[in-house]
Amino acid sequence: MITAHLPGAELIETGLADLTAGAVTIESLLVSIAAPGLRDVGLLVHLPIADAEMQLYALLSARDGAAAHSRYNALLRRVTSFRRAAQCAK
Repeated sequence: MITAHLPGAELIETGLADLTAGAVTIESLLVSIAAPGLRDVGLLVHLPIADAEMQLYALLSARDGAAAHSRYNALLRRVTSFRRAAQCAK
């Protein structure tokens, strides 16, 4: 039920594919964090990554340094936007 016109759809699509492949990426961690809400809108999220919040922040800190906190919040807002838009599209 992912449609490209929803905000953040590219993150969700990539995250679901990465999660299925067993890859720990920014996107797969975001999908893991958002798994309950994504399931609520009809997406099948298999085996979310444990401690995804901490792993995501660590990954962003290593990549973005001092900007990690802002990036973390922006990514979570984008996933929330996707979930809300998906709820409206149901």
